[in-house]
Amino acid sequence: MRRAAEDNVETSRIMLGLLDAVEQDRVQSQRHLASELGIALGLVNAYLKRCMKKGLVKVRQAPARRYAYYLTPQGFAEKSRLTVEYLSYSFSFFREAKSDCSELLGRARLRGLSRVLLLGQSDLAEIAALCAIEQGVAVVGLVDAETDAEQFIGAPVFKELDMVGIEFDAVLIADLKNARATCEAAIERLSLDRVLVPDLLRVRIRQQGGAAE
Repeated sequence: MRRAAEDNVETSRIMLGLLDAVEQDRVQSQRHLASELGIALGLVNAYLKRCMKKGLVKVRQAPARRYAYYLTPQGFAEKSRLTVEYLSYSFSFFREAKSDCSELLGRARLRGLSRVLLLGQSDLAEIAALCAIEQGVAVVGLVDAETDAEQFIGAPVFKELDMVGIEFDAVLIADLKNARATCEAAIERLSLDRVLVPDLLRVRIRQQGGAAE
């Protein structure tokens, strides 16, 4: 159920971004739009066709370009609905994530774990970084195989955990897409008590064997 909800929110985010791009006449640069939305180029066209099928977007021929897209009245209404839905989720997510990360990092500091490595670049990682400052914990780096960034809030970024060349006391799972797999890999690489998992990820760790479920 949690995964389904996250998929729905991601779909809403993409649809909202696409409808906003149509309204601002930014669809002509689909490659740039794909980069902006964080999806494959082919998916831009697939979502655009979905919007047209639902009657949210229409297309007409334009003199200087092959096609021009515009929002229908239903498209404007859907954009407003998605905006409210996405912001509502975002605020709810922020509150839950902040509460989880603050408590988790506070307990970690009391255990002497004051240098934390984040696993996964995401909104959760950014919230965790803010909470770390409040709790007196240092974020010394981030690991994410898919990012091209070299730094995250001033800390170095690594492609793999085995490539980390700095000292750290614990890792915090911030991977929203593959939380369970990232958690299991971290447990296998480190001791169980050095892996911090926010409750909102709904990843449970069995004490015997240290497996995630």
